[in-house]
Amino acid sequence: MSLYIGIDSGTQSTKAVVLDLAAKKVIAEARAPHSLIPGLPAGHMEQHPAEWAGALEQTIAEVVKKIGPARAAEIRGIGVSGQQHGFVPLDEKGQVIRPAKLWCDTSTIEECAIITKKLGGEKAALRHTGSLILPGFTAPKILWLKRKEPKNYARLRHVLLPHDFLNFHLTGAYFMEYGDASGTALLDVRKRKWSSAAIKAIDPKLADYLPKLSESHESPGVVRPELAARLGLPEGVVVSAGGGDNMMGAIGTGNVSPGVISASFGTSGTIYAYADQPVVDPAGEIAAFCSSTGGWLPLLCTMNVTTVTEQVRQLFGQDHAGLAAAVGSVPAGADGLVLLPYLAGERTPNVPAGSGVLLGLSNKTFSSAHLARAAMEGVTMGMNYGLRRLEVLGVKAKEIRVTGGGAKSPVWRQIMADIFGVPVVAMVEDEGAALGGALQAAWCVALREGRKAKITDFTKGVVAVDEKTRCKPDKKAHARYQKLQSLQDKLSLALREVFVAQRELAG
Repeated sequence: MSLYIGIDSGTQSTKAVVLDLAAKKVIAEARAPHSLIPGLPAGHMEQHPAEWAGALEQTIAEVVKKIGPARAAEIRGIGVSGQQHGFVPLDEKGQVIRPAKLWCDTSTIEECAIITKKLGGEKAALRHTGSLILPGFTAPKILWLKRKEPKNYARLRHVLLPHDFLNFHLTGAYFMEYGDASGTALLDVRKRKWSSAAIKAIDPKLADYLPKLSESHESPGVVRPELAARLGLPEGVVVSAGGGDNMMGAIGTGNVSPGVISASFGTSGTIYAYADQPVVDPAGEIAAFCSSTGGWLPLLCTMNVTTVTEQVRQLFGQDHAGLAAAVGSVPAGADGLVLLPYLAGERTPNVPAGSGVLLGLSNKTFSSAHLARAAMEGVTMGMNYGLRRLEVLGVKAKEIRVTGGGAKSPVWRQIMADIFGVPVVAMVEDEGAALGGALQAAWCVALREGRKAKITDFTKGVVAVDEKTRCKPDKKAHARYQKLQSLQDKLSLALREVFVAQRELAG
């Protein structure tokens, strides 16, 4: 019998699960928080990678303790999922040079424009990489370091993403697989190789600082012996390639073959689907990512989801049950109150200077319940903006599997179904990215041992939807939300220049 550990290192915390592959169930879980660096200028979002490493060790040690030494001896592999796009700069000795700039950092608008211009414009950027150069991606963060902190840039010798850094902490190897690499805006996603044009737009020397690209079923190595001993792991535990949280969430929701669409309602929001061939959006709104299973993963990402609903909940001193009751007390459409939920700018649509806007305040809608409903609807319509774009590109939803904090709310799941217009269902195991890490680790170990194996051999029987959570769309509510969606889209487009002026005033 074999056990596998899955890790999900997110923006707010690190989660660990232990998967008993024979029993096809998770037998232990642990969580440890980490925090953003406070007091940074507007648009700057950073964390200390050492906090991720500490949380990684804490959660592994905790789940090992929970299962006991006898079962811990059965652990064969670890798979790490991490927040995408973050830039971890290391020097020649592998020491972190400065805090990591995160996916939600929007301080790189100037650098995006510089790289795009050097590439020859947006169409050329799409041709070279398959992606537009957006503030969330890694490439502009590297140029930001070169322009704003030249002394730190002069020390740069290794570029890693958050999950790569944790793999490095576990194994000592510099390693990057195609899935997470496709979120850097430095990879030619069609050819699965580093884009020389994108690299030259930043610094030709950057090519020497990027790891060799590896397949997603490969391994950077085994857990370092001294670390394994400290954490209570047996010797020789294999670390799989891992991947970005969306790529590993795809594995954990069974989104590893065409026909499945997954949505994550967490701090940010993503909707994605597996594809056998690259799906490049000529408008650049859908990210043309690679999967962490050998295929591609066209993906929509919005930056503002539970961050918005949580701020509203805290503003009115509600617990989660109170928020749900407030939302449920107001009809679909919040009596015409619409929230543009761009509290941290926005990535899709690309409005990095955006801010939150309420339209439709009146004596009737000026209430905590209406604001709560408008917040939940606003972030979901932001997600639906991308779902409709996926449909234009040929990826049509018949059902959506949802994960993340939002998926746990029955009232929110119904709003999702009504806005998306298709059934929505949550998963039996909600920690999809961590479960995906464990499943990828099992796949990796099987291949290392010479067994013929496909990732679907491991997802079948382990990944399951929770039918009790299924919500079907209400036709009348869906028709109303279609009208509101049009209004929200028009409002977003009309305010682009206003957002820039307002940001300048805000300093």
